[in-house]
Amino acid sequence: MSAATGSTPALEAGQQLEPRAYAVTRADLVRYAGASGDFNPIHWSERVATLVGLPGVIAHGMFTQALAARAVAEWTGGAEVVELAGKFTNPVVVPDDDTGVEVVVAATVRSVEDGLATLALEVTCGGTKVLGNPRAVVRA
Repeated sequence: MSAATGSTPALEAGQQLEPRAYAVTRADLVRYAGASGDFNPIHWSERVATLVGLPGVIAHGMFTQALAARAVAEWTGGAEVVELAGKFTNPVVVPDDDTGVEVVVAATVRSVEDGLATLALEVTCGGTKVLGNPRAVVRA
């Protein structure tokens, strides 16, 4: 629900929503680890991440999913999310600098029916899809 209007912004099938871009830094990963309790060292230690075969420190999968949820909330004015899904397909590698990396969330409204809007999401980092088949269903 939008605080200003008290309703979800109108969504129409086929509508493309304005992509949202979010910077992700190592500091964000530290904050997320504290909030979630997920202190796996692949999310903060370059040595451990590369030792297990990763290209570097990676963002938590659920942090990436949370960015998709944030975009959905921004597009819909905070509408109730009925479903949020996606498969972790590629890691979000976060460099050890002040800039970090950018995660971009785009969406197309697939359908609006029976009071629900289905959004087909695309979540990328550096042009690579990082979530497979991501989607959200919200109360329209």
